[in-house]
Amino acid sequence: FVSTSPWATAPLEDELVKAADRLVGGPDAALVVDDTALVKQGRHSVGVKRQYCGQLGKRANCQSLVSLTLASAEVPVGVGLRLFLPEDWGGDAGRRAAAGVPEAVAYRPKWKIALDEIDRVLASGARFGTVLADAEYGKAAEFRHGLAGRRLAYAVGILPTQKVYPADVTLSLPERKPTGRPRKHPVPSAASVGAAELVESRPAAFRTVSWRTGTKGPLQAEFAALRVRVADGPVAAGGRHLPGEEAWLVGEHRASGERKYYLSNLPAETPLEVLAALIKARWVCEQLHQQLKDELGLDHFEGRSWRGLHHHALLCLLALAFLQHLRLGGEKPRRGDRARPAAPAEPARRAPRDRGRTDPRAPLLPALSAALRAPPPAMKVAG
Repeated sequence: FVSTSPWATAPLEDELVKAADRLVGGPDAALVVDDTALVKQGRHSVGVKRQYCGQLGKRANCQSLVSLTLASAEVPVGVGLRLFLPEDWGGDAGRRAAAGVPEAVAYRPKWKIALDEIDRVLASGARFGTVLADAEYGKAAEFRHGLAGRRLAYAVGILPTQKVYPADVTLSLPERKPTGRPRKHPVPSAASVGAAELVESRPAAFRTVSWRTGTKGPLQAEFAALRVRVADGPVAAGGRHLPGEEAWLVGEHRASGERKYYLSNLPAETPLEVLAALIKARWVCEQLHQQLKDELGLDHFEGRSWRGLHHHALLCLLALAFLQHLRLGGEKPRRGDRARPAAPAEPARRAPRDRGRTDPRAPLLPALSAALRAPPPAMKVAG
């Protein structure tokens, strides 16, 4: 049923997104992009490679799955898990055939997989206000441009070395010299600097912000936010990038001494407290990954195939969505329990408008049964 049965995943994925949206979707929800690793032995499990494994905090032999999580009020519901296929698998016909990798599947960087997955969940009606991601995704200008091009708000991690310009930078055409070639590119009025260098040069901008209360008291750190223009515009002379769009550059000083940096395209009037809370909301996906592994056995799959892994991952997501449905009031309330209210919400960017929302506790099982009865599509496998 899991490894070899040819049932289609697309209908179930669509129902999963719709169920997640009923549970937690809305303009206050966030779509969190991340990845999670499955530690493996040997070299024949689909997509396995020695690569960074967040679970172990070091490089290890593992599979890496790009994950999408729809979350609101610290309640996560997973809506996607897609295997990252390393480059060395792309041209290895023998391993691809043995693992049943479809012909159409080729190497894609993780940020491209994430954008394709975002398009899929948008098409299925997911509603959210912001996309969140760590520096593995946020460091890619193509990812940030892709989000902006889809008119999506974002708050993403970046590398400390990411170049930025002051927000008031201007561009001017250089004066024509009497000799030599005319210069074609405009010249910025200020030089670009590293994100860390700019933020750390403004120590007075940092202040303590608490984003929520934990079991041991308020969770807080030092934050600073500056308006900048990101150096991800057109390439000028010397390979330097001209100023791109204006954005928030956020610096974080943690109690551990660790320092992190982020970019966000939220409006200029956004308070620092809102920026900090959004940035820290990304960690809800770690809770989801832990639940998928500890409660539902995401990392216990022993098959080697592309089809089997994605079947197993999808079934884990469906099971977790059902558990969240129960946790949020799907069962008959016990004495003293309070069910989560089904508050209506306006659609987010690019998401379809309300189509007569059903109760957020509508069960997944009828949709699951119907989707499993649908005939599977044909799939070509590289031979």
